[in-house]
Amino acid sequence: MPSGQDQEKAWGSERALVSRREPLYPTGKSTSPSVCLRVCRMSRCSTPGKRQVVVTGVTARREIKAAYGGVFALSWRAREMDMKYRRLGKAGLQVSELSFGSWLTFGPQLDVDHVKKLMRQAFEAGVNFFDNAEAYAKGQSEELMGIALADYRREDLVVSSKIFWGGSGPNDEGLSWKHLMEGTNNALARLRVEYVDLLFCHRPDPNTPIEETVRAMDVIVRQGKAFYWGTSEWSAEQIEEAHRIAREHGCIPPAMEQPQYNMLVRERFEQEYAPLYERYGMGTTIWSPLASGILTGKYNDGVPSDSRLARESWLQAHLSAERVAKVRRLQEVASDAGCTMSQLAIAWCLRNEHVSTVILGASSSEQLDENLGSAEVLEALTDDVMARIDGILAN
Repeated sequence: MPSGQDQEKAWGSERALVSRREPLYPTGKSTSPSVCLRVCRMSRCSTPGKRQVVVTGVTARREIKAAYGGVFALSWRAREMDMKYRRLGKAGLQVSELSFGSWLTFGPQLDVDHVKKLMRQAFEAGVNFFDNAEAYAKGQSEELMGIALADYRREDLVVSSKIFWGGSGPNDEGLSWKHLMEGTNNALARLRVEYVDLLFCHRPDPNTPIEETVRAMDVIVRQGKAFYWGTSEWSAEQIEEAHRIAREHGCIPPAMEQPQYNMLVRERFEQEYAPLYERYGMGTTIWSPLASGILTGKYNDGVPSDSRLARESWLQAHLSAERVAKVRRLQEVASDAGCTMSQLAIAWCLRNEHVSTVILGASSSEQLDENLGSAEVLEALTDDVMARIDGILAN
């Protein structure tokens, strides 16, 4: 640790607290202690035992890393992080570039108090889009989010649900007119809202004609139960068909798609969907930016007993020696960029202009803090760094 005067770099009135501590987000097998950087206003920079440092972007973070050693994580508080907002494709709706979703956490891992805490933390960081689905925790996820939503002005939020898996009855699943109408009504009741901003057809339904689905979604939007409708994991051909039907019958077409997109899963988003962005101005709300945690590096030395892959064994099929080897090499890029592996992976997604928002998942305040800092890494992802990443991914 440097002694004497604190290092100072100009960055408006923002201050960062730097402390020496045990590895917080270690890279690989590094034993170097981490430096935790917490951004706050000058009035709050009085934590005992911490050095006060004023920083400016990635350049200063690299200097701090060099001076203090180890890898540090950015931890953002309040709307001072200057969240950016992007249009949902050609639609006028503005969504925060980082959003917060409830898949696999609300209910199975988080009770109502923790849901409220994390949603408040995300909202205060500038997040305005909160994602859900009728299938998540068999409806419990929507119920928990519905309780939390009561603490906010509805106009400040963009809330979504997705319809497909609604129960065990013969008409509780799929995209039939009946289930879309009833599933939407049930989701609104669980969320305790009069409408959702975004409503997705959660998967394509081979047992229902796309025309029936398009007509039903058109009615739902015209009734004011949803403002925009879209698809999730539909093929480009199926989305094209939905647009054709909407055009021929004067229906409202799908405005967005919710696909998986991350460093390890790229082809559909970047290639198959490419014509849709230009032709229809489709927006995207991408999920699994960390590939179910693989891109955090936590599985580089096996599957920890308290990890998502341990709890959800079906996800272990996505883990392979080849992918782990790539993550190990990517962590070197993250270290050079002055960020964590998770932040690099999320920022990489944001670098794509066709990404409207990246849906984050988190089960702890620390994890959410780290992921919310990803937007600050964007400036470090130069063309040369992106080329280096592409060379490692080779996909």
